[in-house]
Amino acid sequence: MFLFLRMQSQRSYSVDEALKKMEHYCSYQERCHKDVVQKLQKMNMIPQAIDVIVVHLLNHNFLNEERFANAFVRGKFRIKKWGNYRITRELKQRDIGKTLITSALNQISDTDYLSVFHELAEKKAVSIKETNLQKKKKKLADYLLYRGWESHLVYDKVNEIVR
Repeated sequence: MFLFLRMQSQRSYSVDEALKKMEHYCSYQERCHKDVVQKLQKMNMIPQAIDVIVVHLLNHNFLNEERFANAFVRGKFRIKKWGNYRITRELKQRDIGKTLITSALNQISDTDYLSVFHELAEKKAVSIKETNLQKKKKKLADYLLYRGWESHLVYDKVNEIVR
């Protein structure tokens, strides 16, 4: 009964209303095509209307996959301190092309990449309160691998720090 009532109360949007809503949605934060299409589907828009709105957003530069990929890489690297693997995986889940992912990742200099990695590893190693060295190594390695850092970097750093 509750589901039925909820379904009836969902608002329907005209194409113009949805267009304005999506312009605001895209101007507030960089979005990828997949995010916009999902949002429009949640608004119960028909496929033809979705196509019209997406084309409008592309033509008026509200939606730009390259700009999204660049902003995503910068944000996740600088703020969340994710490595290349995690960033790549997340972008692939958003249907971003391989060439855009590669060009966005190339914005990060090797020196910045390694300095962020070393800083993150050192900080995490200090915070792990484990006395057993093997368990401490595993916790540190799991943490860094989950964040998407390359395994050769992780294992070299773990062996260097934890002794």
